[in-house]
Amino acid sequence: MAEKKAYAVIAVGGKQYRVREGEWLLVDRLSVEEGKTFHPDVLLLGGDGEPKLGDKLKGQQVTAKVTAHVLGEKVIVGKHKRRTGYRRRNGHRSRLSRIEIQTIGKKATREPAAKKSTTTAKKSTTTKKEKAE
Repeated sequence: MAEKKAYAVIAVGGKQYRVREGEWLLVDRLSVEEGKTFHPDVLLLGGDGEPKLGDKLKGQQVTAKVTAHVLGEKVIVGKHKRRTGYRRRNGHRSRLSRIEIQTIGKKATREPAAKKSTTTAKKSTTTKKEKAE
């Protein structure tokens, strides 16, 4: 499913996004450091034939990389009441994270490393009584 036609619906920060490989999007600020990757919750996979949901999603994941933490556009909020001289002006900039979708598809399975066979020599411990004899 790693073709360009494949898409996924992921949940990040309580919101859902439809994404494809190579796309980037702005989401609410994440607690992941810049340059690190993470795996958001996958809700749906589609693109080839029937979309996959629920139990059919086992073994599937989306890998996303946090490319930057940024500030959104400034939003100005103004309030006033007519004929009373009441005016208030306030604003804010949302704190956002820019993420890039790297892969959509199967989980990378790691093969278990071969166990190293090590032998340890057991120390012989003697007590004071044994030494005296």
